Amino acid sequence: MTPNSLRTAPAWRAPLVVLILGVGVGLLLPEQLGLIVRIAVMALLVVSLDLVVGVAGLATLGHAALYGVGGYAAALFALHVQADPLLGLLVGVAAGAAVALVSGALLLRYQGFTFLMLTVAFAQILLALAQKWRGWTGGDDGLSGFSMAPLLGLFAFDLEGRTAAFYAIAVLALGLYLAQRLVASPFGLSVRGIHESRARMAALGTPVRARLLAIYTAAGALAGAAGALAAQTNAIIGLDSLGFGLSAEILVMLVLGGAGRLHGALVGALIFTLLHHTAASINPYHWLFAVGLALMAVVLAPPRVLWPRLRARLGAAGRRAPLASSQEVLP
Repeated sequence: MTPNSLRTAPAWRAPLVVLILGVGVGLLLPEQLGLIVRIAVMALLVVSLDLVVGVAGLATLGHAALYGVGGYAAALFALHVQADPLLGLLVGVAAGAAVALVSGALLLRYQGFTFLMLTVAFAQILLALAQKWRGWTGGDDGLSGFSMAPLLGLFAFDLEGRTAAFYAIAVLALGLYLAQRLVASPFGLSVRGIHESRARMAALGTPVRARLLAIYTAAGALAGAAGALAAQTNAIIGLDSLGFGLSAEILVMLVLGGAGRLHGALVGALIFTLLHHTAASINPYHWLFAVGLALMAVVLAPPRVLWPRLRARLGAAGRRAPLASSQEVLP
């Protein structure tokens, strides 16, 4: 399938595939429901990062801050206001979007390496504040002690994690659908144009900074949803959700799957999480070695280069096969 066909595919197709596959795997592998939740949360977070890095062309290493803010907002809402999961999810979305809007208004005044370092600094500031406000965030111990009400008033969050898994899959499918609609819209195409050439789009009269701020805010909303989803399904949120390590991990996931294509974010999150889970179960101290090998393989043989070469070789082999068989039957 070519990139053009991917771009013209209906926005509902990939989310529907994700929903069907996710529910199917959850039913077939009930012992892996926790891993399914982890994959869904990370996939949604990497999709939000792809809006910033792959679509808008903004290099960031502080994206986890938006995820952490959404998680803490949903946890505090469940602890002090109401434990309804859907309302908490909306609170996480609003918190992520608000923080992205406020921070982006300042950060997007800069470009390149300056913007990159400022995103790191902003995330570290939020991390320091979370460590300081122990009464609200729990500090190094994390924020826990809350439990979620039944989803839609019908489906309780059981110990097996069945409700949590299907809930996470549904939120991922919805978030992916909204992201694809956004990217395929005229607004999304203009953001891609800004990624290609800011000067050219500015000369055409496009409000460059306003468009970038809008896509950054939308990405913050999705990241906040991922954070809220993680807090609700795990019943805890910790300082690692704001840390630099998570920002680096999701960037590696995006590189593994391919930036600029939202389905690549899903693939990268799936590969990294499964690789992490498998390698850590074999050797919990050196699992990063396996991730490093996978990342080196992607850099040395990028999928956009490897797959066309592989198809060309298979096509050439298919054309030679009939010729060889015809020569065998000659007297």
